[in-house]
Amino acid sequence: MSATVERVSSRSVMREGMIWIPGGTFRMGSDVHYPEEAPMHFVRVDGFWIDRTPVTNGQFRRFVEATGYVTFAEKAPDPKDYPGALPHMLKAGSMVFTPPGHPVDLRNFANWWDFKFGANWRRPYGPRSSISGLDDHPVVHVAWQDVLAFASWAQKDLPTEAEWEFAARGGLDGAEFAWGDEFTPGGRHRANTWQGGFPNENLKSDGYERTSPVSAFPPNGYGLHDMIGNVWEWTVDWFSAKHEAQAPSPCCAAHDPRGGREDGSFDPCQPEIRIPRKVLKGGSHLCAPNYCRRYRPAARHAQPVDTSTSHVGFRCVRHAPGP
Repeated sequence: MSATVERVSSRSVMREGMIWIPGGTFRMGSDVHYPEEAPMHFVRVDGFWIDRTPVTNGQFRRFVEATGYVTFAEKAPDPKDYPGALPHMLKAGSMVFTPPGHPVDLRNFANWWDFKFGANWRRPYGPRSSISGLDDHPVVHVAWQDVLAFASWAQKDLPTEAEWEFAARGGLDGAEFAWGDEFTPGGRHRANTWQGGFPNENLKSDGYERTSPVSAFPPNGYGLHDMIGNVWEWTVDWFSAKHEAQAPSPCCAAHDPRGGREDGSFDPCQPEIRIPRKVLKGGSHLCAPNYCRRYRPAARHAQPVDTSTSHVGFRCVRHAPGP
């Protein structure tokens, strides 16, 4: 039985940069990819408004200028929060993708991630970089407390994982991607992802080496851009090793389930680390066929709340009456 969804591409209602998403029941998750996406189950969500694109550098700059806000990556870590850390490492900075010049062991992400002092949303690749000319690119290096602060200032919320996935599917219930079941229909790229052998070979056949303008690729059926690729996006749900809700049919669909618990939100790849983690959705420009095939609506990833990186951003929702 198919889920109850509505595809509204030709008549999407947009208000203040947000698009109305009608409520419905859909098949959430997947049983054929990574284990944390299982089990596929039916979920029901109410209607909501969601940003047409990820929050951009230009939008985030207006927030900072209006409030004087200082992001997590711009503050030196408190030694009390990191007992045993070497003093010279307790400096402001963030995680930056730094591609190696040769093939490396894909089991060790330290081969391509580097904590760079001075990296933040204004200087995404380190002290000598800038976002000049990148106002329409998604803001990155935003930790959980940063996206909460922006949402509060904008009088919005962050999406639940179920809301985000429902919106990403664009009315195509059960489809592999946000636009259908073929990754590059007609040979055309529909999202900013990685082409070539990750992490050292970037063919850039989609036209971009790192982030791209938020409207560079076609929208999905709801008129939303970048629901797949470009940057991962924060959701409010705590991460769990698998979906907990298991509705076998639409009649029993859970109503907007909220994922795991804060005390259980650990990364299954590193179970010894108990830093609370939120669910990220959508994949990024670093998702590749040979590594992290998470450029799909069902895909999910655990992100520590105290971590920012060069490939994670966000978008907001608003729970208000529809048009």
